[in-house]
Amino acid sequence: MATHVPYNSLRALEAAVRHRSYSRAARELNVTHGAVSQQIRRLEDELGQTLFLRSGNDMHPTPAAEDLAKVVAKSVTELTNAMEDARFQASLCPLVISIGSSFARRWLAPRMGAISKIEPALEVRTDDGLANLRSDGVDVAIRFGIGPWTGLESRRIFADSLAPVCSPAFLERHPLEKPEDLANVPLLRHTGIPWRMWFEAQGLPTPPAALRGLRFDDTSFMLDAAVQGVGVALGRIGFAKDELAAGTLVRPFAGEVDIPTAHHFVWRADSHKLARIEALRDWILADSAAAF
Repeated sequence: MATHVPYNSLRALEAAVRHRSYSRAARELNVTHGAVSQQIRRLEDELGQTLFLRSGNDMHPTPAAEDLAKVVAKSVTELTNAMEDARFQASLCPLVISIGSSFARRWLAPRMGAISKIEPALEVRTDDGLANLRSDGVDVAIRFGIGPWTGLESRRIFADSLAPVCSPAFLERHPLEKPEDLANVPLLRHTGIPWRMWFEAQGLPTPPAALRGLRFDDTSFMLDAAVQGVGVALGRIGFAKDELAAGTLVRPFAGEVDIPTAHHFVWRADSHKLARIEALRDWILADSAAAF
């Protein structure tokens, strides 16, 4: 019948054979003298023979103990080397991040130079689908939602809010002095972010202009259209941050509305690339905290 020999018992045997002492083996293994003695007795009971003979303060291993200790030492060395090889391979293989195409262009692309210094083997997959991080080869995902997600760890990168934005040239052609003026200009619409959210937050009815006209399913494309002067977009301020800073987009008046959804950094706690994932996560969170 196959038997199960505890790993700790084998380590205790190997250390005791090398040191010829239970006490010195215990100090190496950071356990008590009694714990080593108990592990050796367990092995002796399992094997049905004595493994050590006492002589004063020393413990002399029997030939059987000597032979078994050599096998244990070799196995521990091989296991340690295999673990180191696995860690090395994990450090070489790509760290795969799944991110929505709009967010990748607007937020990730300008930061790739800095990120490549943190994680030089990053592989970016622009995908608006929901990566599962288990069977699809993805290590990290940037998800837009509320969270949390079952079986996954997540940290919010930054929250966002909505506000009307347009180009300076558009504002010159269509002076907008108050929110009600939006009823008379082209409004660019996102399929998932209705203008109604913003008008209700301002205590205003939603005008017919917010229910017709150009629609976009890509936030980046919609903001590009606003930069070109096509109309006023209900933009996510975090997404439009660079254009607002550069002056290619402006906010015609104050008034914004917070949204419950946010971008999150999502990963698996049991990933064998966890150290690299955490380094990337910490850099992204620090960068977003500084920016917002």
